[in-house]
Amino acid sequence: MRKKAKNMKESDQQEFRLENLTCANCAMKFEKNIQALPKISEVNVNFGASKLRVVGPITVEELEKAGAFDGIKVVPLTSNRIIENKPFYKRKENIITFLSFILLVVGTIISFQTSEADPYAIFFFALSIGIGGYEMFWSGLKNLSRFYFDMKTLMTIAIIGAAIIGEWREGAVVVFLFAVSEALEAYSMTKARQSIRQLMDIAPASAFIRRNDEIMELATEDIVIGDTLLVKPGQKIAMDGEVLTGYSSVNQAPITGESMPVVKKQGDEVFAGTLNEEGALEVRVTKRVEDTTIAKIIHLVEEAQAEKAPSQKFVDQFAKYYTPSIIIIALLVAVIPPLFIGDWQAWIYQGLAVLVVGCPCALVVSTPVAIVTAIGNAAKQGVLIKGGIHLEEMGRLQSIAFDKTGTLTKGFPEVTDISAGATFTENEVIQKIASVESYSGHPLARAIVAYASVQNIVQSPIENFKSVTGKGVNASVDGIEVAIGSLKWAEEITTISDDVKENVEMLQQQGKSVMVVLFNHQYAGHLAVADAIRETSPMIIKKLRELGIKHMVMLTGDHPITAAAIAQMLNLTDVRAGLMPDEKLHAVKKLRSEFGRVAMVGDGMNDAPALAAATVGIAMGGAGTDAALETADVALMADDLEKLPYTIQLSRKALRIIKENIMFALGLKIVALLLIIPGWLTLWIAIFADMGATLLVVLNSMRLMRIQK
Repeated sequence: MRKKAKNMKESDQQEFRLENLTCANCAMKFEKNIQALPKISEVNVNFGASKLRVVGPITVEELEKAGAFDGIKVVPLTSNRIIENKPFYKRKENIITFLSFILLVVGTIISFQTSEADPYAIFFFALSIGIGGYEMFWSGLKNLSRFYFDMKTLMTIAIIGAAIIGEWREGAVVVFLFAVSEALEAYSMTKARQSIRQLMDIAPASAFIRRNDEIMELATEDIVIGDTLLVKPGQKIAMDGEVLTGYSSVNQAPITGESMPVVKKQGDEVFAGTLNEEGALEVRVTKRVEDTTIAKIIHLVEEAQAEKAPSQKFVDQFAKYYTPSIIIIALLVAVIPPLFIGDWQAWIYQGLAVLVVGCPCALVVSTPVAIVTAIGNAAKQGVLIKGGIHLEEMGRLQSIAFDKTGTLTKGFPEVTDISAGATFTENEVIQKIASVESYSGHPLARAIVAYASVQNIVQSPIENFKSVTGKGVNASVDGIEVAIGSLKWAEEITTISDDVKENVEMLQQQGKSVMVVLFNHQYAGHLAVADAIRETSPMIIKKLRELGIKHMVMLTGDHPITAAAIAQMLNLTDVRAGLMPDEKLHAVKKLRSEFGRVAMVGDGMNDAPALAAATVGIAMGGAGTDAALETADVALMADDLEKLPYTIQLSRKALRIIKENIMFALGLKIVALLLIIPGWLTLWIAIFADMGATLLVVLNSMRLMRIQK
């Protein structure tokens, strides 16, 4: 439960936004510092989302004190206070870095004119180190006293050691380069988190509402369910709700990723953060601000970024043993060779360089920065991926199982074929049967009425409507006795030609429901109704095949003939029809045993068992559907499969980049460490190797932001 700043003393869960959290190791240290405070029962620092959750009584001041080692700023999640975003050149740490650089330049000029041992040169180098590295030294010394070894600890040891052996200039250069590296890393992480920031800024903070016949502007947190929201053309919709009056097109791209606006009229659902483009709307608020679809998306994306992927767990485990190993190697390099070949100063210098180059920063950040970027980018495209593990599994899929109704097909019946007898036109046939079927509540009847409406065909009054169970309906229209029903029923009434029967059977083999029409007991035509294939489905299946998905199967409860016809039209690998929900579950389990990693694509509700059993459960139409958001591992927010190939492509790219990052992080360090053998490793090279690896990893991960549908 969220708390406002004034309730900070209550021992409940509190959530905060964090600023200046740019280092994965710093996030872990910050979490430990808070956990050590009294009365704190639970702490969770989400590095990817830059977010903190605390259970226990604590103030902002106490939290900022716990994060003072890295200048972490804390703001309550519900606070309206915004952390000031200072320009790059106005930031305190960057001003200090620039001053340190000036002093370094002055010292370097003096050392070249005289010598590096010149007292004035040493003075400027020491001043450069002291000003540029003060916070690093202070933090490093405290860490050293607790035997906690992070980058700052290793840097502190290296700089002090460099000063002791008289390498003042190199020490000053290393401090400056470290400061530059920190600034660039902070900037890069901010860019990586940009997708989340953009999502948070989508919905307006206030809106005009009508309450008790009075129009007022309120903050969104003060708007309650039942309020009437007034939305002008060109305004963003502030809350989820239902259209009361008005007609307009609404751009839902922030939620669903759809590029084309959607027409909204009375009774239609609208979402917070979407843009009203044309007409004025009055909307009845149906959800509080914290329960809106965009709020749920942001929450789930942030939670997803906190969940560790398998590769990240491996890296974290590796780093746990890696850092102590580097310290031991550095000690051995500094001590063992001099025992045999002398020159203690040179080998101690090499040992210090090993400490610097061995810092695991790049390795630790290699996976989370890629996960943060990929999940954030997917959310902007209308795809909700609920964790790094699902992102990785999507990239390794071998097989995909599809539900039929509402997934590959539109989910509702529509008229697909019309054939009129020799003495009638199609419009005449449709006009008569639509008039009759308007009195029926059958889904197929509604499809015929809808088709007539689209064709602007006006219905006629009818008399003597009668429904014959299992056969059809009949009524009198404009003095003509009209009957609509099965071929079998029609044959009981009149003679049907062989050509008509052949055509009906052909349509039935395609999985369509066929109705024969009789006027005054004579054949007048027939029409077919079916749950039509989505226009995009064939193209999507083709794209998936091009991406190397080996096996695509349709799992449906529909009749085998209908299912086989649709599977053939879509060129699917396999089809399994007449399945109950539990049978779909067993089918998915069997597919997993055959193909390893299997995705199940469904609607998130009746397919819940199959979605849960699959390696990755993918729900369609997540926007406005709580069940889809909660059940599935991946939610396609638009009611369309178009984003599925993009998601697989993004996941595969993320997998490649994570592997590249780990190779970059370890490869550069191994190359730098090998320079010990000829004695070429310097503190300059060491810091460049560490800084280069970290920046390379972050910049490589940011390539994921460029992947579009």
